[in-house]
Amino acid sequence: MFASALELLDISVTFRPRDAGSERYTAVAQTTLCVEEGEFVSVVGPTGCGKSTLLNIAAGLLEPSSGQVKVFGEALDGINRRAGYMFQSDALMPWRSALDNVMLGLQYRGVPEADARAQATAWLQRVGLGGFGDRYPHQLSGGMRKRTALAQVLALDPDIILMDEPFSALDIQTRQLMENEVLELWADKRKAVLFITHDLDEAIAMSDRVVVLSAGPATRPIGEFRVDLPRPRDVAEVRTDARFVELHRQIWAVLRDEVLKGYQQQLQKAA
Repeated sequence: MFASALELLDISVTFRPRDAGSERYTAVAQTTLCVEEGEFVSVVGPTGCGKSTLLNIAAGLLEPSSGQVKVFGEALDGINRRAGYMFQSDALMPWRSALDNVMLGLQYRGVPEADARAQATAWLQRVGLGGFGDRYPHQLSGGMRKRTALAQVLALDPDIILMDEPFSALDIQTRQLMENEVLELWADKRKAVLFITHDLDEAIAMSDRVVVLSAGPATRPIGEFRVDLPRPRDVAEVRTDARFVELHRQIWAVLRDEVLKGYQQQLQKAA
């Protein structure tokens, strides 16, 4: 029996406040989430429900209060070195060119300079930035910076790709172009993907499976939906498919009340 690429098993995360008089806050409670090899899984939920917390646990950047993380059947200890992480905000170094940014992870791994440069150049070409390797982040558009960040992650050839709302800041046209590019690149090697998004349309259009989280505190999965739309997909065109519409209706029926709860919680915090 083959092990899952990524397993979050009965995960709970409780934060201890700095103020001794404050109560502990449980962000995630008894959550189990698995991603199979070659599977694209999206996680949706209200703002502040702990989606990014789960991703940080999967990356080994945050240790759960209880539960276990397994990577291809092995217990995770420290940083998940079989995963690549694409952050919500740009993680590019402003003093390095696009090419130098893509080379960075390869250099840290000890890849010889010439090989690292060749691989980074090839990946920039694959994401449509073949002529922009000498540009610095401030000289690139938002979409170009995202392509550079994507090349930076994929150049490391990770077995698992973790993506934290990577396209949320882009305009709708650029966003859909990036979504299609990610799907094309993913289809080439079929890596395991855990994709965090607040956009239900995006989740359905891109994924094999959508997991719905409850509003916090003590977030947990409350729904799981298999997306049986045929591949390859165009993320704009698939939205008109009758099955897409039906899946959206089913998932939103579960998600709607949690979004309202999350919204009310945000209002109370702001009051």
